[in-house]
Amino acid sequence: MNISMLQCKIHRATVTEADLDYDGSITIDAALMAEAGLIPFQKVDIYNITNGNRLSTYAIEGEANSGVIGINGAAAHLASTGDMIIIAAYVEMAEEEAREWEPQIVLVDEYNRPKELLAA
Repeated sequence: MNISMLQCKIHRATVTEADLDYDGSITIDAALMAEAGLIPFQKVDIYNITNGNRLSTYAIEGEANSGVIGINGAAAHLASTGDMIIIAAYVEMAEEEAREWEPQIVLVDEYNRPKELLAA
């Protein structure tokens, strides 16, 4: 049996741009993606702390150390510039492995720079 577990989370990031005319996805600062352990085109869930909206999309790299968190395409109807969000990715694993698993949790400051890594 496989269990879906939190792989990583970027907690309390601030949306810096929302672009309806983009094809889709979420643009995340490449350095922040690396810190969290996300790879380009990986599926992520977005939880909007500001308005309660939730959505799934895929991550694309933005300029490293830019602080960019961009909500693209139709998802821009669900998040606006300045909204606070959580970005989470999940992984499937066997129950035995899941019992020992620790996700990568990155807390960010108001400029979307990593300020603390947490162990679950």
